[in-house]
Amino acid sequence: MKNKKLLLVVGAIGLFLIGSFIKDNKEMEEKERNDLPVIGVLQFVSHRALDDIYQGMIDQLKKEGYEDGKTAKIVFQNGQADQSKLTSMSQHLINEKADILVGIATPSAQALANQTSDIPIILGAISDPKSAGLVEDNNKPGGNITGVSDQSPVEAQLELVNSLLPNKKKMGILYSSAEDNSSSQVKKVKEQAEGQGYQVTEYAVPSTNEISQMMQVLAREVDFLYIPTDNTMANAMQTIVDVANQYKLPVIPSVDTMVEQGGLATVGINQYELGVQTGKMVAEVLKGNSVPATTPIYTFETGDIIINQKQAEFLGISIDKEIRDKAIIKGGE
Repeated sequence: MKNKKLLLVVGAIGLFLIGSFIKDNKEMEEKERNDLPVIGVLQFVSHRALDDIYQGMIDQLKKEGYEDGKTAKIVFQNGQADQSKLTSMSQHLINEKADILVGIATPSAQALANQTSDIPIILGAISDPKSAGLVEDNNKPGGNITGVSDQSPVEAQLELVNSLLPNKKKMGILYSSAEDNSSSQVKKVKEQAEGQGYQVTEYAVPSTNEISQMMQVLAREVDFLYIPTDNTMANAMQTIVDVANQYKLPVIPSVDTMVEQGGLATVGINQYELGVQTGKMVAEVLKGNSVPATTPIYTFETGDIIINQKQAEFLGISIDKEIRDKAIIKGGE
């Protein structure tokens, strides 16, 4: 009888100890999760270019020691091109107690900037942060924001156009009037192109709904179409290419992924590498090695020549061997 009581007491003590261990272990795991750095990411829309930037950032963060669910907590929000969602999504990321925020594309970055001047914000792919009202100066940001520019090498792009389309001088630029980032690019491109003897016509649309109709108009008026780094255009690239192909109108985009989707060629920055650089800058701030106020906007000095061989053949355009040898060839050999 005594042995039975002793076993019951020992068993109860054992269960108590096991329960305490499980509770302590759960509390420790919860504490560890709460101690993880929180990285809030707001992406404007899903399309190939921005998705590549996000993936490049995630891969680099892992290399830097910030892996989602293990050594960091990454909270991702996607506005799917709906501007009205960006404010509430920004507030959600702040409520998640984000240690750092990342804005992929100008509308996302502007939405985050409107919600906080304290939490560090890293820009992923903003062509001209100063013109977008995000920093005081691209070399000396002066606030809580810095990041990566996806400013296209316009001069190199125009040189490529001159090589591929030597007799084409009527240039159309299609862009979204709703994106501040695009307007500043168009001004720069137009100035440089007109300085080289091109006749430039701007075609602005407020949304993707008007692109097909605008393409029908401009295809009859220009020799080739230039597209700046523009999320609305990137999201509607298939529509643009479908109409352009009806008129055999060459399309010169600013982004490598848009060449793969049917653009003729560009000199562009690899979008994945943009994401890698964004990830590096996020890690440097989290590690305490830099602060946005004194960290210059990172701008790529060079870009890759990307040519869609299949599209060139469709348009009857021959590519000089000298250009081919330096280019990344897409859509055929």
